[in-house]
Amino acid sequence: MSRLFSNEAQTTAEKSVAAAAVINPPMPVSRIASVDVYRGFVMLLMMGEILSFDAVSKQLPGSSFWGFLAYNQSHVEWTWLALHDMIQPSFTFLVGVVLPYSIASRKSKGASFNKVIFHTIKRSLILIFLGIFLRSMSDTQTYFTFEDTLTQIGLGYTFLVLLSYCSQRIQIAALVIILVGYWLAFALYPLPGTDFNYASAGVVSNWEYNLHGFAAHWNKNTNLAWAFDKWFLNLFPRESPFLNNGGGYATLSFIPTLGTMILGLFAGKVLKENSAQKDKLKFFITMGVALILTGVVLHFTGINPIVKRIWTPAWTIFSGGICCLFLAFFYGIVDVANKRKWSFFLMVIGANSIAAYCIADGGIRSFIAGSLYIHLGPTYDQIFGAPYATLVKGMIVLFFIWLILYWMYKKKIFIKI
Repeated sequence: MSRLFSNEAQTTAEKSVAAAAVINPPMPVSRIASVDVYRGFVMLLMMGEILSFDAVSKQLPGSSFWGFLAYNQSHVEWTWLALHDMIQPSFTFLVGVVLPYSIASRKSKGASFNKVIFHTIKRSLILIFLGIFLRSMSDTQTYFTFEDTLTQIGLGYTFLVLLSYCSQRIQIAALVIILVGYWLAFALYPLPGTDFNYASAGVVSNWEYNLHGFAAHWNKNTNLAWAFDKWFLNLFPRESPFLNNGGGYATLSFIPTLGTMILGLFAGKVLKENSAQKDKLKFFITMGVALILTGVVLHFTGINPIVKRIWTPAWTIFSGGICCLFLAFFYGIVDVANKRKWSFFLMVIGANSIAAYCIADGGIRSFIAGSLYIHLGPTYDQIFGAPYATLVKGMIVLFFIWLILYWMYKKKIFIKI
């Protein structure tokens, strides 16, 4: 962990789509294959929603296997996590990981600080507007929301690039200030009184997932971030006034999300060093375990609960540790052990993650799914029985999406922002 306290200045800029692995210009300068594979794995988790394990599980209620898969393909109601909850933090973490490479690449091409910042601001705005655009596709008017993965990254990205030009001590100080300050702001916000209108907040006072005691400051839609959004989101045109977010998500989560990106920045700097690969691997594992243990202590002592939906500081630390272990896993196998053949499927997805993101979150996926019913018949997906219909359809749709990405990969077509 002593690496984090070295006083070296960092040269870093970023690669937006790593922006959550999401915006993705292929990694310049000494490309690390494991980063693309990790990104591809995360994108596959998101794209795999079309498999709908939950639908299969409901058709087979006695199966613990499908119940397990269904649980990990959905978000937990409030505290703790499922595998699906690691998609957004992994996207966010990877933004920081690729930043040192992106900055080094731009500097090698003669880009000045002003040019880098101008490009960064432009990329941030594109991320924000793309997130809003994708969320508005099924609405009758623009749906202004800022809790989406892309918008959250866009809101914090410029700050990350600015921090990348600072020394590591300043970066660490910024991380501490972000996490402690965000924790304190929630802790000081008053708890709901006896006359609080829980219905307007979209929750009930005796909701089974409500936290109690000091931890109640981080309950769903009764916290500081919810109060901010009741003011902020109603500044924009809406079909009806904003009262609450059904999932409890909040705009202000971009602040601790920046903390996740900073953790990725630390990992990216270590990854870019000329030190031995085994030393890097050891660092990622050590850092990952330390962060996970710290998050667990904060959660179980009641100091701060682990809640992904409002990105509590404990979640930033805890999920950041898991991201470090994911990175260690893929780096150890793909780059250190040089076992890459198995990862080509994921590499194709990760190398063009912005395209994969838009396909999975846009209309192309629905078009493919609809076309299958037209050309294969209305019951083609029941070839193995009704319980597995969503699984059959989803696997075929995923295959066609991968073929599109593979064609782009072979043609060297990489969508950048």
